[in-house]
Amino acid sequence: MAGAERWTVITGASSGIGEELAKVFAQRGYPLVLTARRSGRLETLAADLRRSHGVPVEVLALDLEDRGGPQELVDWLKERDLTVHTLVNNAGFGLRGRFASLPFERQVAMIDLNIVAVTVLCRLLLPGMIARGRGGILNVASTAAFQGGPFMAVYYATKAFVLSLSEALYEEAKPFGVTVTALCPGPTETEFSMTADLESSKLFKKGAMSAADVARSGIAGYEARRAVVIPGMPNRIGAFGAKLLPRSLSRKLAGLLQQGE
Repeated sequence: MAGAERWTVITGASSGIGEELAKVFAQRGYPLVLTARRSGRLETLAADLRRSHGVPVEVLALDLEDRGGPQELVDWLKERDLTVHTLVNNAGFGLRGRFASLPFERQVAMIDLNIVAVTVLCRLLLPGMIARGRGGILNVASTAAFQGGPFMAVYYATKAFVLSLSEALYEEAKPFGVTVTALCPGPTETEFSMTADLESSKLFKKGAMSAADVARSGIAGYEARRAVVIPGMPNRIGAFGAKLLPRSLSRKLAGLLQQGE
């Protein structure tokens, strides 16, 4: 395998936004490394992308909730001499419910996946991008990042971290020709909504974007070297409104939207 290839690494690539991001990058001719826990779905997607777009696609089944997972991924890339041009931190999950009632083990696992894995992978792979003077990172955050979120307290907090980290790294990396972009989708039609028990929430019932539209918007913004991408006008209005409203009102509104009807 040629180390000179500009590989794109996508975490959480077996479904939803991650799967659609893989399809769009493949259409653009990027060689891909796809990682997620479900090897069967990854292998099926990889075969489809190779056949449809003629790009190299490698697969690694990996659980990034494991604190050793990010280092395992980077070691695997080094063993194969794969030069990472773009890192896509998409893997993540959410849970809906009261903070004091949700299983604390799953909330800590959410922090490990949504925050720790993202941070470690950025730290391990960004120096090489800076040294080469090209490439970048696309971190999948959420419109949840713009306010506190009662009934999804830890999830909202993790996405606020991802947004803040991404914006800071954007400024640090920009002088070296490297881009760091935060993709902040709102409600999206993916398996995430089922895992998080969101489908009955007022927020989800207000309408959701397709994962394909989110992916196209995110990659377009990343290629345009934007720091933050919010797909869809309603989501942009909502994020802007969260900045204008008093925080006391913004968090109450977020809590109301998380509740079921």
